[in-house]
Amino acid sequence: MDDGLHKVYQAVELTCKDDASGHDWWHILRVVKLALFISERENANSLTVELAALLHDVDDWKLNGAVEGCPVAHRILHDAGFCNNDDVQLITHTIGQVSFKGAGVNTTPTTIEAKVVQDADRLDAIGAIGVARAFAYGGARQRQIYIPGLKPQLHQSFDEYQHANGSTINHFYEKLLLLKDRLNTQTARQIAVERHQFMELFLAQFFKEWSMFD
Repeated sequence: MDDGLHKVYQAVELTCKDDASGHDWWHILRVVKLALFISERENANSLTVELAALLHDVDDWKLNGAVEGCPVAHRILHDAGFCNNDDVQLITHTIGQVSFKGAGVNTTPTTIEAKVVQDADRLDAIGAIGVARAFAYGGARQRQIYIPGLKPQLHQSFDEYQHANGSTINHFYEKLLLLKDRLNTQTARQIAVERHQFMELFLAQFFKEWSMFD
C-alpha cells in the first residue's frame, strides 16, 4: 500500500475509533471494501473511490455538526502528502455527494466515483448490519425505538431531515427502505435485493411482536 494512502487509513481509524453511533472504523472499512468491489465492476477510478470512501464520514454533519468544505478530510489528505489541490478537490467533491438528505431531496451524484461511494455507504445502511446500525444510532441520539401513532415523515428538505427526531422504526420508512430504489449502479442494486428483503422481514416480525396482545 502506498505510504500516503496508509497514512489516510491510520488517520481515519484514529478519528473514528471511539464512535458508538454506527459510524465507527468498521463501518468505514466495510464501505471501502464495498466501494472497491463496485468500482472494479463499474470502471470507476479506484484511488478516488478508496480515498473518498475512507473519508466520507469524517466531516459528516450527524457526527460533527454543520461543517462546510470538508475541513477534516482536507487536513488528513494534506498531512498524508496529497497536496495536489485538483486531486484533493476531486476527492472532497466526491465526498460531498454521498449523503442522504431527505426523502424528497434529489442527491443523485454527478460522477461514477461518487455514485460508487454513495452506493457502498447506502448498502451498509441496509440489511442486518443496517438494522444494527439504525438502533445503534438511535440509542446514541437518545431516540425511542418506536412511538405508536407517530407517523414517518418524508422530509422534503435537508433542513427538515437534519432536525427530525422521530423513532428508529420510523427511520426505516423515512430512509432505509427507500435506498434500494435510489442506488446508482447495477452491481449495488443486485447486492441490495437480499438486504432490503431482510429489513422487510425484520419489520414484519417487529410489529407482530409489538401487537401480540392488542
